[in-house]
Amino acid sequence: IVCLFFSRLIFGTLYPAYYSYKAVKSKDIKEYVKWMMYWIIFALFTTAETFTDIFLCWFPFYYELKIAFVAWLLSPYTKGSSLLYRKFVHPTLSSKEKEIDDCLIQAKDRSYDALVHFGKRGLNVAATAAVMAASKGQGALSERLRSFSMQDLSTIRGDSSSTVPPAVTVRTSSKQSHPKPSRSASEGTGSSGKC
Repeated sequence: IVCLFFSRLIFGTLYPAYYSYKAVKSKDIKEYVKWMMYWIIFALFTTAETFTDIFLCWFPFYYELKIAFVAWLLSPYTKGSSLLYRKFVHPTLSSKEKEIDDCLIQAKDRSYDALVHFGKRGLNVAATAAVMAASKGQGALSERLRSFSMQDLSTIRGDSSSTVPPAVTVRTSSKQSHPKPSRSASEGTGSSGKC
């Protein structure tokens, strides 16, 4: 099964992709049309394969038949993709083109409206979550602040009204106490030296 998968990948996708590149490079209209028909048929095949893999995978030689079908689509002798496109796909799409275009326009409008609706709902949910997180954070902050004493709060805020004056008072009194004994000692020394 793995070998069949890789052969389908190589022959069903990579080989046509390379030759589509060559068609674009050479700007040959016939090659453009040939590979566009192939890719349209291959897209339909891949879509159908999604469902047939579920229901028909038990069928004998199912995977081998898929590889043979891809080879038939690619073959320049059978021109399978061109045949399927001209006989079935083009006439069906031509007859249903108006209905398909209307459905696509409606789907595009609905998807745009749905995108706007879900975008608004997503923004509302995000805003609500942000407000809830902020309110929970604010509540936790206020509880934390209530646990501090007034002394701690004044230190955190940088309010020095309660802590600085005693330190200044102590420093001032200690500075005044040192000079007084020094002056009295120098006066005492000076008076004793004069005598």
